[in-house]
Order: sequence, then structure tokens, then C-alpha cells
Amino acid sequence: MANEFNQVKHEIARLEDRKKELMAELLEDEKASMEFARYEEEYRILTEENQNLITVHSERAQQLETLRVISQKRQGSS
Repeated sequence: MANEFNQVKHEIARLEDRKKELMAELLEDEKASMEFARYEEEYRILTEENQNLITVHSERAQQLETLRVISQKRQGSS
């Protein structure tokens, strides 16, 4: 009976250690998940900002081309 008690006690200790390991893994997974969500949000913001910059660049390029045409017309008529 004492032998069986020791085996059960040993098994409980082993299971408690495994529980601690799993809890630590869960905590790491939760941290990684939160970090991933933060990276996703940062990517979304940067993608949006990039799209806005592309739009502004395109608009400015059009404005520059319009100014070049106007300048060439003025120089040609002088």
C-alpha cells in the first residue's frame, strides 16, 4: 500500500510539472498571439499610409506634368 501511495504521489508530482510546462507554453503562445496582432495592426496602418503616399505622389506628378506643359506653351509662344 505504501508503494502504491508513493507511485501515486510520484505521478501527481509528474503531472503537476507537466501542468507547469503547459501553462508556460500557453503564456508564451498568448504573448506571441498578442505580438502577432500588434504586427498585423502596424502592417495595416503602414499599408494605408503607403497607399496615401502613392496617391499623393501620383497627384503631384500630374501637377508637375501640367506645369511643364504650361511652361512649354509659354516658352513656345514667346
